[in-house]
Amino acid sequence: MSDDVVTLLDAAHAAVSADPENEAARLRFYERLADGELFLLLEKDAEGETLEPRLFDLDEGTFVLVFDREERLAEFAGGIAPYAALQGRVIAGLLKGQDIGLGVNLGVAPSEMLLPAEAMDWLAQTLEAGPQDAKGMPKRFHAPAGLPEALISGLDAKLARAMGLASAALLSAVTYDDGRRGHLLAFLDAAEGAESALARAASEALVFSGIEAGEIDVTFLKSVDPAAVSMARVALRFDLPSPIQPDETVKPSAPGMDPSRPPKLV
Repeated sequence: MSDDVVTLLDAAHAAVSADPENEAARLRFYERLADGELFLLLEKDAEGETLEPRLFDLDEGTFVLVFDREERLAEFAGGIAPYAALQGRVIAGLLKGQDIGLGVNLGVAPSEMLLPAEAMDWLAQTLEAGPQDAKGMPKRFHAPAGLPEALISGLDAKLARAMGLASAALLSAVTYDDGRRGHLLAFLDAAEGAESALARAASEALVFSGIEAGEIDVTFLKSVDPAAVSMARVALRFDLPSPIQPDETVKPSAPGMDPSRPPKLV
C-alpha cells in the first residue's frame, strides 16, 4: 500500500473499525460509499452505455472491485486498466439482485473490505426508499430543537453537494393547523425539476443519521413567500453552493455521466 492519502472513505472505514458495534458509524460509511465517486474495474473499455465489470470469484462469493482513487485502481491493476467512474449509489443499483458483492480498495488502502451481495441489496433498497407525501398547513414556526447532531451534519453534507438545485434551505420546528408538531425543511427557489432530488437528499440524511422512526417534512418555497420570511426568523439556514457555469464545448459521454441513462452491466 504505497498510497498515503487519507480519503473520506478511509476515515469512515476507520471509524467503523474502531467501534464495530457503532451503528451510526456503519451508516456513515455506507452514506460515504453511496455519495462518493468510485472507479469500477472493467474487463474492457466501455462500449456505449454498456459496462463489463471484471468479476472475481472468491471464497466469499463473486465480487466486482471499486477504488475511491484512480491511483489506487492503477496500483491494484499494475498499470493502466479500463474503468468506469460512477457514484456508489449507481453501482449499488446495478448490483441489486445480481448476487454480486463489492470489493473496496482491495490491497491498496486501509479501507479495503469486502461487502457481500446482501449488503449491496440493502444499500440499494435503502436508497430507493424515498420520501412520503404528507398534508398539513403550517400554523406557527419555532426554532428547531432536539435534533441530533448526526442529522444536522448529515443535512449539511448532503446539501453541500446539491449545487445549483436551490438557493438555500431552512429547517425549523413547526406546529400545523391540526395540532401536529414536527420539523419542516423548506427549500428556497428550487430549480425546475429539482424537487425530487432535493426531497430524496433530505430523506437520505434522515435515514443515514440513524434516527429511529424519525420524520422531517419537506416543502418548496420562494424566498419572498410569507412562509419563507416567517421561517427565516427562527430557522437554521443551509446555503447551497451556486452552480459552476459549464463549458458548453464539453459534452458528457462516459458511462454514468448522464443520470437519465444509467450504464448497463453485462
